[in-house]
Amino acid sequence: MTNSNASRLQRCETQLQDFLAEALRGESLDSIANQTVAGKWSAHENLAHLARYHQVFLQRIEKMLTEKSPAFPRYRAEEDPEWQSWSSLPTQQMLARLSSMRTKLMARLRSLSEEDFERTGVHPKFGEMSLALWLEFFLVHEAHHLYVVLQLVRKIG
Repeated sequence: MTNSNASRLQRCETQLQDFLAEALRGESLDSIANQTVAGKWSAHENLAHLARYHQVFLQRIEKMLTEKSPAFPRYRAEEDPEWQSWSSLPTQQMLARLSSMRTKLMARLRSLSEEDFERTGVHPKFGEMSLALWLEFFLVHEAHHLYVVLQLVRKIG
């Protein structure tokens, strides 16, 4: 495996768990679940979005591996028929699903060959991207939502 792909997998392995362990330390899951922000997602909803998006990303990986440069629509939780079931889970259950989904994602990513990481899919805004770049996009997208969670948990912004 190239150093770049190994680095991506390492970041994917640790980014979420390290963040959650540190950012949520000492925080009540009830306070996260009951927090509301007018017109914006709560910390709970941001984490539920990440959990659901793991499923979406796994489906996209499978499609890239079986089709030649499939085109994907932009994912919008509000248009996802499964979003409500994810966002309405109790926080502890949602975090358990998020952890389980990360385990599944890591197992799938570790099974890929170098050639698999070169397969492509078409993003509606960014165009054709390799699976390696899709993983970078996934990690940046996740980091954005984790940053929002940090702001909400620490009640800034």
